[in-house]
Amino acid sequence: MAAPTSEEPIDFHHPYTPYPVQLEFMRTAYDVLERGNGQVGILESPTGTGKSLSLICSAITWLRNHKRKGIDAGLDETRRQMVGEPEWMVETALRRKREELVGKWEEREERLERLRRKEKELEERGRERKRVRVEEGQMGGRKEVDEEEEFLVVVGGGEDERDEEGLSRETREMMVKVGLGGWKKEEEERNGDEGDGEGIKWQIYYTSRTHSQLTQFISELRRPEFPPSLPVEILEKDGKEETKETVKEITLSSRQKLCINPTVARLGSVSAINDRCTELQQSKSKQKCAFMPNTENLKQTHQFRDTTLATVPDIEDMYRIGKQLQVCPYYASRTAIPGAEIITLPYPLLLQKNAREALGIELEGSVVIIDEAHNIMDAVANVYAADIRLSELRRGRQMLGVYVKRFGKKLKGENRVMVAQIGKVVESLKDWLETQLQVKGDQGIADPNSLLKSRGADQINLYTLMKYIQDSKLAYKVESYIAHAEDSQDSSPKSSTPVLHTLVSFLAALTNLSTEGRIFYEKLLGDNPDIKLSYLLLSPTHAFSSIASSARAVILAGGTMSPFEDYKAHLFPELPGGKLTTLSCGHVIPETNLFVHTLASYKPGGLDTFEFSFGKRSDKTMIKNLGLVLLNICSVAPDGVVVFFPSYGYLDEVVGVWQQGEGEGGGKSIWERLEAKKPLFRDVSSSTGGGASSTDDILGRYSTAVDAPDRPHRGAVLFSVIGGRLSEGINFSDALCRLVLIVGLPYPNLHSPEWKARIEYLESTCVARGGSKEEAKVEAREFYENAAMRAVNQSIGRAVRHRGDWSGIVLVDRRYGMGRVRGKLPGWIRNGMKGEGMDNRGVAGLMGGLGAFFRGKA
Repeated sequence: MAAPTSEEPIDFHHPYTPYPVQLEFMRTAYDVLERGNGQVGILESPTGTGKSLSLICSAITWLRNHKRKGIDAGLDETRRQMVGEPEWMVETALRRKREELVGKWEEREERLERLRRKEKELEERGRERKRVRVEEGQMGGRKEVDEEEEFLVVVGGGEDERDEEGLSRETREMMVKVGLGGWKKEEEERNGDEGDGEGIKWQIYYTSRTHSQLTQFISELRRPEFPPSLPVEILEKDGKEETKETVKEITLSSRQKLCINPTVARLGSVSAINDRCTELQQSKSKQKCAFMPNTENLKQTHQFRDTTLATVPDIEDMYRIGKQLQVCPYYASRTAIPGAEIITLPYPLLLQKNAREALGIELEGSVVIIDEAHNIMDAVANVYAADIRLSELRRGRQMLGVYVKRFGKKLKGENRVMVAQIGKVVESLKDWLETQLQVKGDQGIADPNSLLKSRGADQINLYTLMKYIQDSKLAYKVESYIAHAEDSQDSSPKSSTPVLHTLVSFLAALTNLSTEGRIFYEKLLGDNPDIKLSYLLLSPTHAFSSIASSARAVILAGGTMSPFEDYKAHLFPELPGGKLTTLSCGHVIPETNLFVHTLASYKPGGLDTFEFSFGKRSDKTMIKNLGLVLLNICSVAPDGVVVFFPSYGYLDEVVGVWQQGEGEGGGKSIWERLEAKKPLFRDVSSSTGGGASSTDDILGRYSTAVDAPDRPHRGAVLFSVIGGRLSEGINFSDALCRLVLIVGLPYPNLHSPEWKARIEYLESTCVARGGSKEEAKVEAREFYENAAMRAVNQSIGRAVRHRGDWSGIVLVDRRYGMGRVRGKLPGWIRNGMKGEGMDNRGVAGLMGGLGAFFRGKA
């Protein structure tokens, strides 16, 4: 069966009857993947419209159709090559080829079905999963002298050549033998995977920001059923009835998430776990990891591969299967990559080229789907970001001193020189920061050439030094020895901060400086003043280019992707217009379930204007009027009301004004009057003691107040911040949010060094491309405004979470009435706005429309 053309209807095998917006989304995504050749799709579908399921159904349907099309093409090529031969010879050759294809497919599916049945039986019986326990002595006993000798760095003198992950030649050869190195040909033949006949495979790489989002996606992936990847005609001619074929999926992750060796996993930090793991694989290591795939556990490694391909596992399942089979899921998962149709992985493993190479990921011919892509540019910057504090450098220098005092006489030539060079680099960075700490000004841009001017550090080859640190695992050895020495002297808990690993990350940034990156310094005020250096990637263009240029197609999907311009300008600047597809879907809710209003002033006709710009937002009259608006809203809005402010600082300022008594008579404050309407809750920033646990506590208490049975529909008010912890990933469905109030626009601080550098970079690159200075300023302004509007759109997205949900959205600031700003809102929000000039009718006009909306839902 050939793949359908763009005009033909497509059965996407959606498990439910899809809404029109879902059909539009799936059709658009399918077309992007089918056209290929570097196509890019930027697709927006509001939360609650089944975006994940639409992505799954369109992508898997395309992949299965494409595989069937490839098989048909192969059979047609066989027939073409046999032109002039007797028909019976042609039919015999074609029959043999069909039988071979069906045989491979059946063998694979039967093998996976047996494992699925086994897993299902275990679940139905409620059998407790076997847990692997490694006794302390299993890794080999050690004498007291060895406990310190293991921390000695040994590099040079015939040490095996290592790859990007620090694996020795001996380990790599062993991994090839068990299918973890040169596995591609063997695995592809075993699994019967189809490609284009030239070594390019067809796979789907799906990535999202967090493991919880990946787990949610995988749960959706288990819902639909798809026809097999073999053409129906082949199955029918072979006498087989068309059946279903389970999607073959594998989840990739870091050692930190997948390590089942308790002596390694308990190290905690990613860097320490990585270093210890690779150290155990080196040929000269006296200890070996008992779980590393090798010739002795080859059967378990293959069973791990088949079990994962049979069961659509999430990250917890991968860990559990590895535990059961006593084989490392981090390494064993690689054997499943060639046989997988869809590979799920978190952002860092896809966005970093060296991470893809280490995992054996090749994007050529495959498609990449980036979900929750509204923050993809920030995600790229974060992957390459690094920072270090003066306090960490002081601690690192102290640790190096203790280490050299213990091992200095045992360090051989090269090792002694390199450790001394690391000390010079630390001292030079420390000197620079200590000098800067005494200079006026709290923040600024640092000249990378000045950071290493003292102590002769500017004469050191940082590339050679970095390679030495990576090969020797020095950071791990020093920190491990210090922890060992401190534990033997004092049983009190120690800081687990990987100080030297932080230094290594920052040095890596110093050795990879580009025109797209800058180094900043910032003084940290408080009881213990400090200062830090930070490396920031100003543009993701170069870092993302290896993905954009390799993949067959790339889809950026999200609930609030608007405005779209930045993705094209900064991720795909060289992309021809004909290769870009954008789509902003409407919502699945009825029009009557959404009320959108922009409020420009407190009084009609533009009197007492609301404008929360930096220069005007401290006006106490405006702040009090905002409180009166909220009081009116709380009089008619049932259940929960969520209010988003531009920053935590401004939220504190507003609350402070509202808590002041009214007039000389000491009448009730606005805050007290609000409390009489609904219980009030505030989010707090992490810098003032707020963390994940405090956020969970606030959400829990807010939810309890909204659901209080003794006061039905009274609800509560939750104050939060645009871009804060409660503005993304939180499900404020149904009664938890019957109204979202957005106060102002969260424009970044243009006077901060980071934004000054960004604006300068954008303007200079625009001019370098041939643009005028005026065009450069317009482009920089667009980027600046878009950053604010993406954050606003994310907060708005908390309001409506499913088809039966309903909510009001009020945008308080006169600037929301400007066409340039309003045009950056998602299409479904713009469509919900009722008429022109509504924002100039003041609070009376707002309450008239809002009251009618809520009465219609009573």
